[in-house]
Amino acid sequence: MLADFEEFHEFRQAKGDPGSGATGPATGPATAPEASTDSGHTPEEQIDLAYRSLRTALAADLLDRVHEQTPAFFEQLVLDVLRGMGYGGAHDGAVEKLGQSGDEGVDGVVREDELGLDLIYIQAKRWKNPVGRPEIQKFFGALHGKRATKGVFITTSTFTSEAASYADNVTPRVILVDGPYLTRLMIEYDVGVTVARTYKLKRVDLDYFTDDDDTGEIATTVAASTDLPQ
Repeated sequence: MLADFEEFHEFRQAKGDPGSGATGPATGPATAPEASTDSGHTPEEQIDLAYRSLRTALAADLLDRVHEQTPAFFEQLVLDVLRGMGYGGAHDGAVEKLGQSGDEGVDGVVREDELGLDLIYIQAKRWKNPVGRPEIQKFFGALHGKRATKGVFITTSTFTSEAASYADNVTPRVILVDGPYLTRLMIEYDVGVTVARTYKLKRVDLDYFTDDDDTGEIATTVAASTDLPQ
């Protein structure tokens, strides 16, 4: 069954499976042994591995494309992710892009309630180099200036260990989101991605074939059916 899907062949070739061939998908009907030749994995495990491989490739592609965009685009993307996660609810003006003069380096704000009593301030950095402790300290100072209690610092790169340690021990609370975490959230909440294909993996419904009133009779019927001519 798996041999009918191009993604499965790409996955097997990437894993160096000698049975996959080097010239593309095989033709003809698939056989059961072919679907279970990769290191003894069951067909269901093969599908899980292929899915994870495709998701990893998608995350890498997303990060590359985000790096190609403008800083303003990235700031809006960050707010779209937070809105997709449910922050701010559905009221008007729940998520606002800032990033203008006088905003002290804060790029956006999420109003968790309609009156704006509970605010989350956002800092977005479309960087390739790791974000160090000085940048987190600047953001921390901006939060103090706005008397904020919550902040989220999101980057396309990573954070140094000093930056992570500092963020873990300060108040107001600062949550750090690096590039890999950001792409996972984008995929999870459908920001910048779309569903290309959907598969339904089905198995036998054992409850359907079970009769609580007379299980012995069903067992006899099933056994007898195996003697029927093909």
